[in-house]
Amino acid sequence: MGHLRSIRFHSGGITAAALTFPRPKATHLSMTVLSHLTRWARRLKQETLALYLAARHPLTPWPARLIIAGLVAYALSPIDLIPDFIPVLGYLDDLILLPLGIALVLRLIPPAVMEECRESARQRFATGKPVSRTAGLTIILIWLAALWWFARWAELIPS
Repeated sequence: MGHLRSIRFHSGGITAAALTFPRPKATHLSMTVLSHLTRWARRLKQETLALYLAARHPLTPWPARLIIAGLVAYALSPIDLIPDFIPVLGYLDDLILLPLGIALVLRLIPPAVMEECRESARQRFATGKPVSRTAGLTIILIWLAALWWFARWAELIPS
C-alpha cells in the first residue's frame, strides 16, 4: 500500500493525491439540525399540555401536580427565559429544562392516565396552539427583576 504524498485544502474541498473529498455544505447541515430541534421542541410542548391535563386528572398524585404546574406554566408561556428566535440558545431552555422535568413527572403519573391525557393533547394541538397569559406575565416579571438586578449591580440605578 502506498501513502499520500500531499494533502491540499482549497475552496472546493480537500485533495489528497488523486482523491477529492467535497466539503459538506454547512448551511444545509445547520438547517437540518435546527429543523430537527424545532420539531422536538414542538413535541415537548405537546407533551407538556398532556402533563397539564394529567395534573387536573383525579388519579394523579399531588407531588406530580406541583411539578407539572411549574413545567406547564413555563412551557406554554408565550415568552421564554431565552427567546426562541435566538439561534440554538433559544431552544436550550426547551431542550434541557422541560425534558428533565417531564422525565421526573412521568415516573409519578400512572401510565393509563398519561395515555388518556396525551390523546386529548393531540386533539387540542390539532385545533391550535394553547397559550398561557399568566405564565407569560410571570416570565416578563422574571426578566424585569433580572434587568433591575443587573442595573443595580452595574450601578446604573443609585441605591
